[in-house]
Amino acid sequence: MIKKFEIKSHDGPGRIGKVDGKLTPRLFSRDELKIAPSEGSAYNIDREIAEFNVRETIRLAEENVDECDIAVIQGSKYIDLRIECLKKLEEIGYNGFIIANGDSLLTNSRDLVELVVTLKKEAKKNSYFIFPFTETSFMPILTYMGIDGFLTDSANYYSHLNVLQTPTKAYDLNAYPIYEDLTQEELENKNLKIMEFVIREIHAHMKNRSLRNLVEERSGTTPQNVSTLKILDRNHMDYLLEYTQLF
Repeated sequence: MIKKFEIKSHDGPGRIGKVDGKLTPRLFSRDELKIAPSEGSAYNIDREIAEFNVRETIRLAEENVDECDIAVIQGSKYIDLRIECLKKLEEIGYNGFIIANGDSLLTNSRDLVELVVTLKKEAKKNSYFIFPFTETSFMPILTYMGIDGFLTDSANYYSHLNVLQTPTKAYDLNAYPIYEDLTQEELENKNLKIMEFVIREIHAHMKNRSLRNLVEERSGTTPQNVSTLKILDRNHMDYLLEYTQLF
């Protein structure tokens, strides 16, 4: 059931590749993925609970490896548990991974950077990573760090919150009534269209080796984006330069 992942080129740590012949980075729908069951939990919990959830996630993934092609990396806020989970899942045979607690990570810039960079350094080269519940303004910098795809669930998630996504900002329509009387389905469709546009935008910049320019442009859109880029540059410049083309 494992999907073949081929890396075609880099723009920084960001990768253009193919999963089963389809170009990445890309949007993934849950309907097209066979995701192994996992034991999820909140992000900020006691270590003992996180350890139990990792053990259960690994057990469930192993039991379902013949039917599933994607596993979930659990471990809450504990990076060592996340790495342990990744390594065990790779040993079982998985190479596609969803990073759990994506919404919480977006509000913890330091944790987000340290987790994504560490996972990328520790993972096998043919492993690919999917980020759930992302805001569209974060998609360029997540791609730049090495994320290969995003779940379309984000469009539905933010429509439930009555939030409109744009490439640069998330608007609470209760406070900013840009559109009035939208149904949840209509709002979800608008959010999905924006995600599709940003993926196209990312691909265009990667082809022109200008993804970093897009990341810097987006970095001023929210305090979390600003913090994420600053922490990434300060703590992981070697990681960024490893695949950066020099002119």
